[in-house]
Amino acid sequence: MTAFTALALQVRTQSINGAADPRAEIRAAIERIGAQVGGSKAWLGPGLRLVVLSEYVLTGFPMRESFAEWREQAALDPGGPEYRALAGIAVTHDVYLCVNAYERDEHFPELYFQASVILSPAGKTVLRYRRLHSMFTPTPYDVWGDYVEIYGMDGVLPVARTEIGNLAVLASEEILMPELARALALRGAEVFCHPTSEASSPALTPKAIARRARAVENLAYVVSANTGGLSGIAIPGDSTNGGSELIDHEGRVLAQAGAGESLVAAAELDLTVLRRARRRPGMANLPSRVKTGLWAEEYARHDGERPGGLASGTRDRAWFRTRQAETIKRLYG
Repeated sequence: MTAFTALALQVRTQSINGAADPRAEIRAAIERIGAQVGGSKAWLGPGLRLVVLSEYVLTGFPMRESFAEWREQAALDPGGPEYRALAGIAVTHDVYLCVNAYERDEHFPELYFQASVILSPAGKTVLRYRRLHSMFTPTPYDVWGDYVEIYGMDGVLPVARTEIGNLAVLASEEILMPELARALALRGAEVFCHPTSEASSPALTPKAIARRARAVENLAYVVSANTGGLSGIAIPGDSTNGGSELIDHEGRVLAQAGAGESLVAAAELDLTVLRRARRRPGMANLPSRVKTGLWAEEYARHDGERPGGLASGTRDRAWFRTRQAETIKRLYG
């Protein structure tokens, strides 16, 4: 299948911070999502094959909770009941479903990760990506040696090769990290799923600019799902509301949603066109012009954020800020 409809499904997020029964809130969120995926499929038609949900759509994000508290309240178990319910949505509606959630890992029992999982129409997990760039959430880079030994680089930078193309994920602010998108594109990614929860504006925001740049410089589609409002915490709920969009490999907006819960951000992605562009010599074929050896050597010269910061156990939020300050000092003096 080289042409199909993709949807950045914009739904409201109910934060579970302070909820009496956080797991019940998560179950309710999954039920709402299931109903809206079903309604979207009925509206958009059988050509709908990819649905991307917004960042932390089941829970909202941690605020004052400790690692242990948020892990207990919000983190899912791979293969647990929540993922089984989400897989059921993918099966019922014959879609690839990309969901972003916090999850536990038996190999790192004190931590949690922010994961993006793609579930297939057969109910299988075809991709599990743990976010690599986060200000306050643990990442694989924080337990780097052990993580790579367990999962390998294919587990760090996964690309799912599916009947609708090669899918990868950039989570939220990672759209601002060109190295990550480039690495995934070099691994074959054709469609970047972008679960996000971000400030929206009539003007181009940094992330909106970055979506267009990542699409152009990697000759890839971007399917970006933003939150359709955020409730349950003191932050004004419409601060992260609207702007879900699909971008083609030339940086053009194929569809874009306004505010609120919406299926408007849906469009046809044509992989035949994309693959033809990737194989055509010329100035616009930017991936083929990257000097990978040069940049590998240059990056190795710079002492940026160091790996393994959580190898000895959990830290408080202040440690993350201190780490960043130390990195800035090394880079800029």
